Amino acid sequence: MRSLASPFLRFLGLSAGLLTCVGVLKAAPAANGAALFQQQCAMCHGVDGKGFAAIKTPDFTNPKWQASLKDKGIGVVIKNGKQGTPMPAFGEKLKDEDIQALVGYIRSFGSRKK
Repeated sequence: MRSLASPFLRFLGLSAGLLTCVGVLKAAPAANGAALFQQQCAMCHGVDGKGFAAIKTPDFTNPKWQASLKDKGIGVVIKNGKQGTPMPAFGEKLKDEDIQALVGYIRSFGSRKK
């Protein structure tokens, strides 16, 4: 004879499993910096991050450029734009985690072979 507790315990187990899955979905990793860069930045900074001299965008692969700014400074420029340049502010368009993903991706250009 089957116990009534058995179906109830299976239900509880299933419920806990579903809640765990929902929690995992909510805790998805931060935005993909590479994809964001391609969507938001590559048109001015090049897909390779080398920029375009004609519009005076920086070369993110240049070690001197990489050393010239801290991560926070890069994030501030992405968020607020850069006055006197065509660099727009993305603070209203991107979440903070998106901006941090972009900072990480921009930093990755400094370690690539030229």
